[in-house]
Amino acid sequence: MVFPELLVILADWVLYRLLANSCYRTARKLRGYGFQLKNLLNLSKSQSLHNNSHHQHHHQQQQNQQNQHLQDSLNPLFPSLTKYQEHVDKNRACSVSSDHHHHTLVCDIDGVLLRQHSSKHFHTFFPYFMLVAFEGGSIIRAIFLLLSCSFLWALPQETKLKVLSFITFSGLRVKDMDNVSRSVLPKFFLENLNLQVYDIWARTGYSKVVFTSLPQVIVERFLRDYLNADDVVGTKLKEIEVMGRRFYTGLASGSGFVVKHKSAKDYFRDNNNKKPALGIGCSSSPQDHIFLSVCKDAYVWNEEESMNKNNTLPRERYPKPLIFHDGRLAFLPTPSATLAMFTWLPIGFFLAVFRILIGVLLPYQVANFLAALSGVRITFKTHNLYNGRPEKGKSGVLYVCNHRTLLDPVFLTTSLAKPLTAVTYSLSKFSELIAPLKTVSLKRDRKKDGEAMQRLLSKGDLVVCPEGTTCREPYLLRFSPLFAELTEDIVPVAVDARVSMFYGTTASGLKCLDPIFFLMNPRPVYCLEVLKKLPKEMTCAGGKSSFEVANFIQGELAKVLGFECTNLTRKDKYLALAGNEGISL
Repeated sequence: MVFPELLVILADWVLYRLLANSCYRTARKLRGYGFQLKNLLNLSKSQSLHNNSHHQHHHQQQQNQQNQHLQDSLNPLFPSLTKYQEHVDKNRACSVSSDHHHHTLVCDIDGVLLRQHSSKHFHTFFPYFMLVAFEGGSIIRAIFLLLSCSFLWALPQETKLKVLSFITFSGLRVKDMDNVSRSVLPKFFLENLNLQVYDIWARTGYSKVVFTSLPQVIVERFLRDYLNADDVVGTKLKEIEVMGRRFYTGLASGSGFVVKHKSAKDYFRDNNNKKPALGIGCSSSPQDHIFLSVCKDAYVWNEEESMNKNNTLPRERYPKPLIFHDGRLAFLPTPSATLAMFTWLPIGFFLAVFRILIGVLLPYQVANFLAALSGVRITFKTHNLYNGRPEKGKSGVLYVCNHRTLLDPVFLTTSLAKPLTAVTYSLSKFSELIAPLKTVSLKRDRKKDGEAMQRLLSKGDLVVCPEGTTCREPYLLRFSPLFAELTEDIVPVAVDARVSMFYGTTASGLKCLDPIFFLMNPRPVYCLEVLKKLPKEMTCAGGKSSFEVANFIQGELAKVLGFECTNLTRKDKYLALAGNEGISL
């Protein structure tokens, strides 16, 4: 039974994909050629009426007319979005009006609100399915999803979506999908927003409704929380409950996968038969052309027009600041990028083990040299060095760092080439075992923690990260002021870490694997800058309060790193990403 079904699929692909698309493209070309022929006839008549001195002028005019008609022939049904933007700029029609609730803007997120990065032979939304499979499911599920690319190219678009949805969601816990939609997907959605479409979306005062064939659970939270969509109509997936836990079946519920133009007609039929005032679609999608036919006014985003433009939304224009996000993958997992990642995994694992061993077993200088040969790039800059044990009756130096990964104290001690003691709130036994420096866990009791840090300072230099948790983005969390009460010998240290494949931090995953994932990157980068010792007048010994000292150091580190200061804390991070206060992690 399998072989006949494959023959049917192949025949369908040949008839509808090759022949239908070929006829469609041929019709568009003939339309363009018709315009060209008309231009040539007009040009021959005009040349008979003018002398040879104007020949060059008419030739240039002919070329301009041909280019314009060819551009128009690319979008035979609906005008380009750039024309709508020009109209808006002239008339300022997108300002918020009192009757904006009576008008509606409709569009899709796939290929319209989001830029396309994946080949249409697989599915343009493949990277986001892979994020759900890898971050919410398992590496096995992600491998099966990648293997599906071997036959996705031969399937119709709707069938591709069904296959991707089944592999991604079959047996996936609803709770895991909620975590991914809250803490992982928003980062990638924001980074891939279509600037041209988002400009219209953000400036218009219309109500906004998104129609999409994609599973609604993937896109709804982002559209409502970040883009303030009024409604989202997508494919709903079936759920089952097993022993009190809810799982997805991977199948669509109700009437199946959403067909956009049918859903739009039904949606607005239930709303007094009012047509949407404005629709935006993709010029290369026949389904979008049908979908836009139900709108009063419709425009298409032309991919060809945007190829030479920077269509990426700048960070400062994000609808909400992207401060916290979770997940291990640091790249958009397109099919080719995902294949490269899985190919690198075994190499990266052994490379991480090698990097850990040289850090633990070898002297600092040798370890730094071999780490550089293995691909680790460390940039170190210092304004002062303090070596040796503290004099009798004096405390050691307190190095105050911002927190990027668990390896911050490790790279600092190897860069300074001297032993330090690191204090931390939560460190796994495995991380303590592989750390090439002494680590001490704090108890979250202000008095006891202060006494413990004071004893450690009397024995040598100490490194502390007063943010209390890591932050991946260019922001600094609020600094706890406890460290400022311990000593006046305070040295701020600016730290930054960059990765290309895996993040070395997590809020909901296994923290013991954080160093492994960071060191599995092909070329991880660590930047450290030791600033000048804090002047006595800026310490508690000089009359400043501990809060003033902490805020001053936070501001100085932010200036050096180019980061932004916030009042957010560890509790805010874990509530946003994991739904808890991070105490037990």
